[in-house]
Amino acid sequence: MEMTFDLTQFIQLAIAEDIGDGDHSALSCIPASAQKKAHLLVKEPGVLAGMEIARAVFHEVDPSLEMSDLLKDGQEVKPGDIGFTVQGNARSILQAERLVLNLMQRMSGIATRTAGVVKLLEGTSTRILDTRKTTPNLRYFEKLAVRIGGGVNHRFGLYDMIMLKDNHIDYAGGIREAMERVRDYLSETGRSLPVEVETRNMGEVRQALAEEGVTRIMLDNFTPAQVKIAVDEINGRVETEASGGITPETIRPYAEAGVDFVSMGALTHSVKSLDLSLKAIQ
Repeated sequence: MEMTFDLTQFIQLAIAEDIGDGDHSALSCIPASAQKKAHLLVKEPGVLAGMEIARAVFHEVDPSLEMSDLLKDGQEVKPGDIGFTVQGNARSILQAERLVLNLMQRMSGIATRTAGVVKLLEGTSTRILDTRKTTPNLRYFEKLAVRIGGGVNHRFGLYDMIMLKDNHIDYAGGIREAMERVRDYLSETGRSLPVEVETRNMGEVRQALAEEGVTRIMLDNFTPAQVKIAVDEINGRVETEASGGITPETIRPYAEAGVDFVSMGALTHSVKSLDLSLKAIQ
């Protein structure tokens, strides 16, 4: 299930937060009729993301602004590359500038990190997943950036997957008890949702395998050797996901153990933004 997101409303709120009662810097020194041009300048190597978001921001600020793409989302870039040009009312360009950069810089940073991890998985069948460790109200952009970087989105929120983590299981009294209630809930509400169960040891893996309706088993804080044992025992009956403290430096052995997915919160929660700027041109 794709997350529901009102991009127009988000842009309107973000612009209102920034402008307040007026962009007094531009109002005080830029003539209302001034027509100018600017371009997006790449200042460090990475993977570009957010081009369509930039277009939406410019359009919302001023539909008469014209943005011309020179690069595409997902494209590897280097310092000096020009992502796009935009032309039209100078005040409108200045009003849109910071929101465009804030979103594109963060999205490009996430896409860059994700693409780097995807390269580390080359030659295996393992795919990289993001998590819910996203910035509040920016989840749409951050998860889009993961896809642009070649990753796969995990659940978008609490509504599109049943994910029984350790606390759910402990509160419910165990995996069997939790899954009995899940099956009843899905039947009573008429919902059809994938169900993932987090496991902490092989005993819990076997408990999860015994339950009807489990579609994926998470192997939480397993070592690569332990993942291999679990994957062999699961033997393709359900999907498998390794999670817990996995980094780009340690991910390859997990993939070589045969797990279907590796989830990594660091794709979104601690990423460095890519250095981009919007420069006026003549």
